[in-house]
Amino acid sequence: MGEHVLYERSGAVVRITLNRPEKRNALSLPVLRELTEAFTAAGKTDASGVVLAAEGPVFSAGHNFGDMLGVDYAATYEVFDTCTRMMKIVQSIPQVVVARVHALATAAGCQLVATCDLAVASDVASFAIPGGKGGLFCHTPLVAVARNLGRKRALEMALTGDAIDARTALQWGFVNAVVPADQLDDAVNDLLARATRGSAHSKGLGKQAFYRQIDMSQDDAYSYAVGMMAAAATTPDAQEGIAAFLAKRTPNFGGDAL
Repeated sequence: MGEHVLYERSGAVVRITLNRPEKRNALSLPVLRELTEAFTAAGKTDASGVVLAAEGPVFSAGHNFGDMLGVDYAATYEVFDTCTRMMKIVQSIPQVVVARVHALATAAGCQLVATCDLAVASDVASFAIPGGKGGLFCHTPLVAVARNLGRKRALEMALTGDAIDARTALQWGFVNAVVPADQLDDAVNDLLARATRGSAHSKGLGKQAFYRQIDMSQDDAYSYAVGMMAAAATTPDAQEGIAAFLAKRTPNFGGDAL
């Protein structure tokens, strides 16, 4: 896909890999732009899932401070705005996105894991939003992290800046599974296979609706979800699924256009 991000497809899965290990996969502006391009491209395919991975000893060290030293507000705004737009694309594409976290994910790297739909971590991985230890609070990473954790846990991470290990992340609900490092790929593939079975069109609608309703009030969320579900129930894939269930046969989904 570019100099710092690899893009490959195998079967129904697109794999996007941060490939700047010598820089700890820092999310510099060029990396953010390549990630944006990669996720946008994946979203336009008929793939059912996307795996986000990284090379090297660190999953991602977050933003590149070199983009911010000695620059003005317009320059720093561009960094965080570019990052935010990339994160939004991850959640807007119809495919299920699974983070494959083999090592430390910190600051915006932790934000990136939080933004993915699902996450599987190696037992040696860890997670931090460390701005609380320094001079730049992790405002934007906390947006994503707080939508994965309760307020007290999210603020504990943000205010202390301390890293949590993979088992703690699992206990707190930040990741879906933790496995030994040599089982990471198998665990990612298993979760993705289970999360992508059935109608891809239905899941795309479901993902879109989930992120839209999750921060609504309960009444507003139900109002929105009722309309979404009623409309979804009339789609060809939904009608095929209903007919197959009633006839006790295997459904044959046609993959309605999103």
